[in-house]
Amino acid sequence: MTEILLINPNTTATITELVLKTAARFAGPDTKLRALTGAFGPRYIASRAAYVIAGHAALDAFANDTGSRDAVVLACFGDPGLAALKEVSPVPVVGMAEASILQACTLGRRFSIVTGGERWKSMLEEFVASHGLASRLASVRTVAPTGADIARNPKASMALLAKGCTACVRDDGADVVILGGAGLAGLAAKLRGAVDVPLLDGVACAISMAEGLARQKPAKAGKGSSARPAPVESIHLSKGLAKLLG
Repeated sequence: MTEILLINPNTTATITELVLKTAARFAGPDTKLRALTGAFGPRYIASRAAYVIAGHAALDAFANDTGSRDAVVLACFGDPGLAALKEVSPVPVVGMAEASILQACTLGRRFSIVTGGERWKSMLEEFVASHGLASRLASVRTVAPTGADIARNPKASMALLAKGCTACVRDDGADVVILGGAGLAGLAAKLRGAVDVPLLDGVACAISMAEGLARQKPAKAGKGSSARPAPVESIHLSKGLAKLLG
């Protein structure tokens, strides 16, 4: 049995339920899934300020979780707090965005990302560049509704999302399109018929990578940027997070 913990770093439980439901469709029969919702912070992450807070919430959720886990999935497409989670976690941590862009590179030369919320365009461009893949990025296209809006009423945004995906292929030269965002989980399967290139679901990418790493059981890094940091005293943190850092 492989146990995977999903952490939704925003505070909308219905998004967590959507991600968990979608993950269950793609997970293997021997995979057990659990999911946590951020205990504080924004209802949905759609700005840099919210992104920073979400990184704290993700770490806090991880630190206060007492269940067993063979891998962790950070269930937010921008991966807030991913590097920090990798630093403190003894098991592999996979981000939706990181898993998606890496898998997209195995399917084509250039990929595009389509998501909800206008501010995500520059944020995701910077995210891709930070992974050294700027030359592989054809475009980031956003639709006006946020991921939270799309999750509440997905039918209302399907035409907009399909138009954005089509433009990525026709106008931007994308060989692969990623449908990004926890609020868009599961929609790639419904839009594939309208897109002429592979269309990836961020949750599916993260689950498949997490399962593979969990089966390999890689050792925790003892040196380098992902090694556990030295203990540090802290104040005004939750009990679990203070213990994790100290």
